Amino acid sequence: MNKFVNELKEGYWEKYYPDGQLIFKGNFLNGLRDGYWEYYHYNGQLNYKGNFLNGLREGYWEVYHYNGQLESKGNYVNDNRDGYWEGYHSNGQLRYKEYNII
Repeated sequence: MNKFVNELKEGYWEKYYPDGQLIFKGNFLNGLRDGYWEYYHYNGQLNYKGNFLNGLREGYWEVYHYNGQLESKGNYVNDNRDGYWEGYHSNGQLRYKEYNII
């Protein structure tokens, strides 16, 4: 865990806030985020989760408000929003629906 290879981050990593709460967990490949990642708010609630490919967001992602409610969900291609996305207020009510074409 948390290792370097040729001065680049490699393999599974975790990082923590000063109080010991998890900030993120995920894998690096050649110094770039790769595969499934999770990031957390300071209060321990999930902030966002999704996949990276060569350091760029790729595939389905979910983002969460500080209170744990879903904030948005949709797909990324090459770090750009692609296709149908939905966004929500912190009370869970729908805020927007959009369709992105890249």
